[in-house]
Amino acid sequence: MGIFGGTISNLERGLDFSAAKQKTIAQNIANVDTPNYKTKSVNFNKFLATAKKNTISTHRTEEKHMNFSMQTSASGVYDYKNFRYSNNGNGVDMDKEQANLATNQLYYNALVDRVSGKLNTLQTVIKGGSR
Repeated sequence: MGIFGGTISNLERGLDFSAAKQKTIAQNIANVDTPNYKTKSVNFNKFLATAKKNTISTHRTEEKHMNFSMQTSASGVYDYKNFRYSNNGNGVDMDKEQANLATNQLYYNALVDRVSGKLNTLQTVIKGGSR
């Protein structure tokens, strides 16, 4: 367990999820006019399960060294194969994608704010409580 009881690593997983979701939404928006393109989405549960499987633990040579693990890239992306939004077979609903984009941006900003708060707390502790 880390300095904050795993909080930073959980926030990091949330940021990874948000980045994957942002990439997927951007891909959907970029392909709004592509015939037969099917909307893609990111499932948080699948993303988290994949992230847990892809953890690489490190070897500590000294007990005083901090224990940490590295995440390899996780994928929880899936597409809607049978969904058709327009006559050309495209499955992208632009209004929905823009709403998803705004929601994901708020989620990402909240996570970044929490990480910043945790790091500021750590900085205060290191400096001895004085600013």
